[in-house]
Amino acid sequence: MDDPEFLKWVNTRLRAAEIAVHDGDADPRREIWSRREPVSILGAAWVAVGRAEVDATFDWLAERFSGAQSYEFELLAADVVGDLAYTVGYEHIECLTNGELSKYTLRATQIYRREDGEWKVVHRHGDALDTPRQAT
Repeated sequence: MDDPEFLKWVNTRLRAAEIAVHDGDADPRREIWSRREPVSILGAAWVAVGRAEVDATFDWLAERFSGAQSYEFELLAADVVGDLAYTVGYEHIECLTNGELSKYTLRATQIYRREDGEWKVVHRHGDALDTPRQAT
């Protein structure tokens, strides 16, 4: 993949939004998500289809998360084709969940759509990584 502007967006705005939601603030994440349908989440703890359910999911997460200690996105693959893009990677997270320290890794796949010149998330699939990736 050779799209430095998209990767810059992933490493700045997307990263900042993920840190914010793990610190109890859903607004930055909400700002980088599309306001246009369809949008969806197949999450580690929650499934949402449509903008109202996606917004409710962000609020639910922000109520549970606080005290973000660290967030690292280990990008495995990404591509941009026209006005669509995707990322696949591991999210390594350490924060408080309901007041208790949590450290976990999620496998995360996201799809993005360029809208009015800006990248917006339209779909997220994330699940817990129970075992480390094995070398082949």
